Order: sequence, then C-alpha cells, then structure tokens
Amino acid sequence: MRAVIQRTLSSQVISEGIQTGKAGFGLTVLLGVGKEDGEEDVQYMADKITNLRVFEDDQGKMNRSLMDVGGDMLVISQFTLYGDVRHGRRPGFDQAAPPVMAEALYENFVAAVRRCGISVGTGVFRTEMVVTLANHGPVTILIDSKKKF
Repeated sequence: MRAVIQRTLSSQVISEGIQTGKAGFGLTVLLGVGKEDGEEDVQYMADKITNLRVFEDDQGKMNRSLMDVGGDMLVISQFTLYGDVRHGRRPGFDQAAPPVMAEALYENFVAAVRRCGISVGTGVFRTEMVVTLANHGPVTILIDSKKKF
C-alpha cells in the first residue's frame, strides 16, 4: 500500500455532486492499494498512520500523533499512486490492485482506523471525486508498506 498523508485543518470530498466525507483537524490520506498487498499491509498502514508523530507538541516539535491530538481522518482511494511513469509519458498502472481486491483492502484500512476510535470520512470507491483540503504546515508525508521509500 502507498499513502500520501497530509496534516490538515479540514478536508472534504465530493462525489457526483454530494459531499460523501469530511474531516476536521487531522489527516487527509490518499491511499493506493497494490496488487501484492494483503491484510498485513492494511494493519501496518493503519498503525503507522494513526501513530505517525506529525503534530506539534508544546515546544513546537512534531512529537504528537493523530491518536494523541484526537484528530479526524479523511481517506480517499487513489489507485494512481501506483502510476509508473518510467517509460513513455502515460502512466502505467500494472502494479495497482484490481478493483475488487483494492476496495476490500481499502475498506479494511478504514475499519482498522475506526477501531482506534478515530472519526473517518471517506470518498466513494471508483468514482470521480473532488477533494479539497487546507494543508497545515504544510506537512506531507509519503509511506509505502513495502518500505520502498
């Protein structure tokens, strides 16, 4: 799995003209599922992201996690995180999981985060969405469950 995590003051997603998810202060997560991912990747990413220390403490250092600050999370499915642009000019998506598999692992990730007591908003899988957010910092982090970067 791959994720782009942004520390946000607020975020929302609109699908087919309807707001389907939103989050207040917390994290906005664009989540891509790879064809070799499984439940261990879901658990790794849920634990890593909910405990990632990207929020400032009283001394201004990034020492607090989403769990520590009681923030929200907006999670958006993003298969394009597996876009390979090394050859040619059009991305190839061979490493992205097939839709049925990707949706199941995406839903498992959302459920794992909710079990941590975090309020989670979501988009609608396999639809065109408009995501708006106020990136705070700005802070943007990339995570790959296979630790490729």
